[in-house]
Amino acid sequence: MLALKALALTAISISDDKLYENSAATVKRSITDSQSFPTKAAAIHCLGTCIAFGGAGEEEILETLAFLLEIITSDGNLVDAADNAETVTAALRVYGFLATRVEDLENDSEEAIEAFLEQLDSSEPDVQIAAGENIALLYEKSYTPQEEDETTSDIEEPEEGGDSSGDESGDLNLIKRYNAYHNTSEVIEKVSALASLSTHKLNKRIKQLLHKSFASILTTVENPRLGLRTNSARGMRVKIYQSGEMDVDSWWKLMRLNALRRLLAGGFVNHYFEGNKQVLEMLPIIIRQTGGTGSGMASPRKGGKDKPTKGKYRESRRFLDVPD
Repeated sequence: MLALKALALTAISISDDKLYENSAATVKRSITDSQSFPTKAAAIHCLGTCIAFGGAGEEEILETLAFLLEIITSDGNLVDAADNAETVTAALRVYGFLATRVEDLENDSEEAIEAFLEQLDSSEPDVQIAAGENIALLYEKSYTPQEEDETTSDIEEPEEGGDSSGDESGDLNLIKRYNAYHNTSEVIEKVSALASLSTHKLNKRIKQLLHKSFASILTTVENPRLGLRTNSARGMRVKIYQSGEMDVDSWWKLMRLNALRRLLAGGFVNHYFEGNKQVLEMLPIIIRQTGGTGSGMASPRKGGKDKPTKGKYRESRRFLDVPD
């Protein structure tokens, strides 16, 4: 597991277009052959990172999405992890992360949402939330910005429902390109049930998390033009480090942010401020200081009055481009 984590950190720190090609076979063997469920999950996350930052093209991404979907639809049986929630959750999360790198998922959306709907019946909240977020992402991706040669008459109304707040219809520059799923009513019914789930089998914190997550998912399914919203807010405000925050208004941004934070943990903000080009290109969102003027934060490696904390950092050499 440490070796997989080291490989993933190498992929995000050093720009090497051959890294995925050189590591994919070994990482995939860890997914299929390891006898440890945590190792399988770590290998799935590592594979996603190597694809995203190690030089893989869209063809490789689509192949991996198909592989991950097989793990999901088989409840982990494909990789000898039958009904293991950790493995299935990892496959769901990496699917969502990699799906943000594909421009058009029209041909895959129907089958994928069908698989995710089945996972909403899981007894594990992590599996349910990861599946629900993927559903929201695929509905969001079925709408794209209006092209210059398109008129407003080309814009279709959402298939089902609408903005539950009733005062906004979302970004009207977004045009529906295809049906994310053939039966949106079914999706709304299952998502609504989880948004208002009442059971004594779950503790209060988990129940609140399910309600909050699926309320946002429901809003997007009903009207994908709205993007990611929490209650009446325009987006999600995410706390970063001790005194920073990001406004995340779309599911693709949230998927990428979560993937980066899972890999880098507290080091995410250091990579961000010290100029890791791969992180900045993956997530072009500004971190701002809370309670301040709205300007960006200083690097957490620096204390008050710009004095560096203990330790020397050769920041100009921390993130490298490997020559061909």
